[in-house]
Amino acid sequence: MSRIMMRQMRDNQSGTITAIKAGSELGRRIRDMGLVPGTEIKIQGRAPLYDPVALRVMDFTLTLRNNEADYIEVEVE
Repeated sequence: MSRIMMRQMRDNQSGTITAIKAGSELGRRIRDMGLVPGTEIKIQGRAPLYDPVALRVMDFTLTLRNNEADYIEVEVE
């Protein structure tokens, strides 16, 4: 298994969040959305210009900007 940043994940790729690398307000906001270490996610797709990214988390769909996804480390197979 390898660890990559969420922005580098491909469509339909699954993984488990291992760390949130953002501090202060952005880090808190990301965690408030349910993106905490141990959470399983799956990339559903991306907008035509690759920003934002849609992901599946705990039976709901969430979209993040790429600059937010850059702070989320994910373990993938």
